[in-house]
Amino acid sequence: MSSLPVVPPFTSRSAEQDIHALVPPGLRDEMTIIGQLGQTLDGRIATVTGHSRYVNGPASLTHLHRLRACVDAVLVGIGTALADDPQLNVRLTKGTNPVRIVLDPSARLTPNAKVWHQDGTRRLWLVSNIPSSLIPPGVELVVLNTPSGHIDPKDILRALHARGLRRVLIEGGAETVSRFMRAGCLDRLHLLVAPIIMGSGRPAFNLPAIQTMDEALRLHTKAYVLEDEVVYDIDLSAQRVPIDFSSTSENR
Repeated sequence: MSSLPVVPPFTSRSAEQDIHALVPPGLRDEMTIIGQLGQTLDGRIATVTGHSRYVNGPASLTHLHRLRACVDAVLVGIGTALADDPQLNVRLTKGTNPVRIVLDPSARLTPNAKVWHQDGTRRLWLVSNIPSSLIPPGVELVVLNTPSGHIDPKDILRALHARGLRRVLIEGGAETVSRFMRAGCLDRLHLLVAPIIMGSGRPAFNLPAIQTMDEALRLHTKAYVLEDEVVYDIDLSAQRVPIDFSSTSENR
């Protein structure tokens, strides 16, 4: 059996080549949406208590920062924001910080979260209700309708498109990435697999149950070695739904 290729195209010679390799142009509309998840060999992203620092090693973290440097914006769900208190900036490679976005329908995130740090980077707070707490200085509040109890990923993409954001990284967590996948709103998915077995814990995906194997998603995938981990670059363009940017559920 031949060995997996080592890292290319993820260490391109220039920023322009990195962007083309990591975030190729979308085929369905004007946006390219990339999902990212880090998991164990047995498909877990965190322990049963939610502890996840760190499932993946330094090479995968560098790859994640390279992804951030190649997109216009990075989005996390409220679960990840509360559990990890991420900075969502570029530190482990060269590049510009992306717009930082938190999907937080109930507006639970506190004003002192690291993601709201004022460093000159644009920050968006996606909610379904006006927060009762103080809106952090400089943070843009985006209020979206939730007719089904959740903010529709298509409405999120319409709101981001209206703000000039075209390349978006959905960094987590599992529930947020799964919602975008279920809605047909991912062009690609980078799945970083660490040589760890938890035996229990939180699964990487939350997708509808299937009855037979012919209902399972059969994916077009390329795999690359990152030291002792593997990156699966998964092409989801065949199931990507085109977005109509002329309509919106945003409350302005």
